[in-house]
Amino acid sequence: MKQATLHQLKVFEAAARHSSFTRAAEELFLTQPTVSMQIKQLTKSVGLPLFEQVGKRLYLTEAGRELFATCRQIFENIAQYEMKVADLKGLKQGQLRLAVITTAKYFIPRLLGPFCQLYPGIDISLQVTNHEQILERMNNNLDDLYIMSQVPDNMDVTCEPFLENPLIVFAPVNHPLSKEKNIPIQRLSNEPFIMREPGSGTRRAVQSLFEEQGVIVKVKLELGSNEAIKQAIAGGLGISVLSRHTLLLDASEFSILDVQHFPIQRNWYMVYPSGKQLSIVARAYYEYLLAAAKNFVEQNADIASSTLEPTHG
Repeated sequence: MKQATLHQLKVFEAAARHSSFTRAAEELFLTQPTVSMQIKQLTKSVGLPLFEQVGKRLYLTEAGRELFATCRQIFENIAQYEMKVADLKGLKQGQLRLAVITTAKYFIPRLLGPFCQLYPGIDISLQVTNHEQILERMNNNLDDLYIMSQVPDNMDVTCEPFLENPLIVFAPVNHPLSKEKNIPIQRLSNEPFIMREPGSGTRRAVQSLFEEQGVIVKVKLELGSNEAIKQAIAGGLGISVLSRHTLLLDASEFSILDVQHFPIQRNWYMVYPSGKQLSIVARAYYEYLLAAAKNFVEQNADIASSTLEPTHG
């Protein structure tokens, strides 16, 4: 192991965690041949095989499992050291690692900008991904804070709500129901419906309400992004339920239907594993976000008032 480098260990850890050279390459912004070469050199340094391939699956050998556990300890120690150094430097330098659910990309950059201006020496790493990938990243302790709308109930986490995330019914701008008030939720059964992909937090919330109210909708499309759904709605392919925050930049292109039981009231949460010690930088952003979210709500009150009607029970 004398010739092993920290870079090789990072490559190995990512490959072991994903059980895939390809996904490790994507995460580390490397080519797959580079990952393979680094693993080959590390294997030579160890003197024992680290991976074995059975069919199309990649598995760790016993030596690989031991090295994987050692890597996690090494990187945790390095992270603790970096945290102590950042504390010594105060907020003049440091790194903030954020992972946010896809819909949060509509407002988190607006809340990051002023923070970066306050602390120009801080480097920001922002990962935007889906709910399942967020949970995977949290399980592997890859980030300082996680922004999500659905707190995992099978993980020991600390969470803090900081912003409302109401789900509303989007329709094309000239939809026939756009002029009606207090629309019975059962009338959605007559509309072609566009759903987020299975596993989406938004989809789970919508399906829960529909099941509770005995509503069965005709799913015309399943799409994996809010932007794709909005384009489909604008193109007249159907209606959908999305977060109000997806409407911030183009409210004039859509109608918001005044349907009973909507909006579905949800919240955005700051989440991190329980027991995790936040760095001084992460703690500063945590406290900043609690305060900044209040101003954000006030600044966007005009959009909220123009697109949302009072909830009908």
